[in-house]
Amino acid sequence: MQRAQALSLLRVHLPEIQTRYGVTALALFGSTARDESRSDSDVDILVDFEEPPSFDRYMALKFFLEDLLGIRVDLGTWRNLKPRIQRRVAQEAIGMAQDRGIARCTGSWLF
Repeated sequence: MQRAQALSLLRVHLPEIQTRYGVTALALFGSTARDESRSDSDVDILVDFEEPPSFDRYMALKFFLEDLLGIRVDLGTWRNLKPRIQRRVAQEAIGMAQDRGIARCTGSWLF
């Protein structure tokens, strides 16, 4: 999936994602964010929630994103990332927030 296509779909559906699943922040990272994805690539997405999600809510969001993007999604949270990859993810992540549009993260998940 191309970066522009993924960001466009996520931008359009961000209000629904925030309301329906309690997401406060969402970031695209990995090969799709770098615009280097291949036909066998998944889409890597980080989210932050208003409150810790139940397993069912977390999986419902994952399935929603997979249906929306038409591709497998690797969904994670900042807290669940291994410390050794947090720096790389923070540098390449493209963060989204409803009131801020889309911005490339500048070394911090707090965007």
